[in-house]
Amino acid sequence: MSIIRNNAEHGVRGLERTEAQARAAYDLWLARHRRGGGGGSRNGFIGEHERRFRVFWDNLKFVDAHNARADERGGFRLGMNRFADLTNGEFRATYLGTTPAGRGRRVGEAYRHDGVEALPDSVDWRDKGAVVAPVKNQGQCGAGGVREERAEQRLQRWIMDDAFAFIARNGGLDTEEDYPYTAMDGKCNLAKRSRKVVSIDGFEDVPENDELSLQKAVAHQPVSVAIDAGGREFQLYDSGVFTGRCGTNLDHGVVAVGYGTDAATGAAYWTVRNSWGPDWGENGYIRMERNVTARTGKCGIAMMASYPIKKGPNPKPSPPSPAPSPPQQCDRYSKCPAGTTCCCNYGIRNHCIVWGCCPVEGATCCKDHSTCCPKEYPVCNAKARTCSKSKNSPYNIRTPAAMHEVFRNNLIQSLL
Repeated sequence: MSIIRNNAEHGVRGLERTEAQARAAYDLWLARHRRGGGGGSRNGFIGEHERRFRVFWDNLKFVDAHNARADERGGFRLGMNRFADLTNGEFRATYLGTTPAGRGRRVGEAYRHDGVEALPDSVDWRDKGAVVAPVKNQGQCGAGGVREERAEQRLQRWIMDDAFAFIARNGGLDTEEDYPYTAMDGKCNLAKRSRKVVSIDGFEDVPENDELSLQKAVAHQPVSVAIDAGGREFQLYDSGVFTGRCGTNLDHGVVAVGYGTDAATGAAYWTVRNSWGPDWGENGYIRMERNVTARTGKCGIAMMASYPIKKGPNPKPSPPSPAPSPPQQCDRYSKCPAGTTCCCNYGIRNHCIVWGCCPVEGATCCKDHSTCCPKEYPVCNAKARTCSKSKNSPYNIRTPAAMHEVFRNNLIQSLL
């Protein structure tokens, strides 16, 4: 049961909560989403912890006020999800991309609706098994990703046409098992790029600003769409048919996997798979209002939709990948997986007692003993939580990586 729903059952409204009640809710939220707020989380510093609480409380008031109106009038609900300690500006800067530049479109005619053709009342590609992959978490990459039918794949750039063009030009993509998505910026593994298990023959764009054409396309297959996901209500969405405020500043790539009509309210909706993890929205999905007055569709969903074309067979299986690299030996007793860097979490004088594994190879271990920076951005700034190319360089990435603690080395056991 969520924090909001639990408090609603006890008659608590956000505008009436005392600070003590808000702090109790924040502690519950931290236990679920930050595991105590230590090592590498946003709440690792006392001052930052208090600032995050104030942001959380403000969002809590917003959520409870919205849900109170929903209780009276009906409609979608908000919740204190994992973005609840972020201002809307921080959320947009961290988890969303930028509006793509204008480009030529490859509009297909296969799904153009003539205005009279009958379409199925509802479609849900999640019922088709492997066609729709499970919801995953993109992390802090501003990329919604692209998933190909029958083989889940992700690309760092969310502009769908560019992604489809790469897949077709590359002759296919590898499997997730062999080349997993890491939710981190980095360099492509060219050896993995040459392994191809599933392919497409090309792609086409759905006629823009035409919800009926988009509906026809979704009736035949999942469709990649771009939306404006930067609103505060979208950030904190929990359930129901989303009718909240949003514009057409396309900043997020998602997948329309179906459509239907809500049985309780009669509201027409799109079923959209997001990439913010299964604990956001309705198990990682959002139902967005359909058949709106604006030709662009809700949040611009009809503006830039595209789909892959598959006619030929998949590539023949590639040779197996080379054997994995050996793990990194931190000291005599501790080691980290291949492709990571050993960093000391806790030491006495010049001897490390507890090691952590930075999730990138050749990284710089930051002095806070809980974060690290990739070799391309080796200068740590723990206070600003950035990694820079050099001291005073304007080129930086937003957040250092958190280290994963390895087993305590055997020296500790000998000291006990």
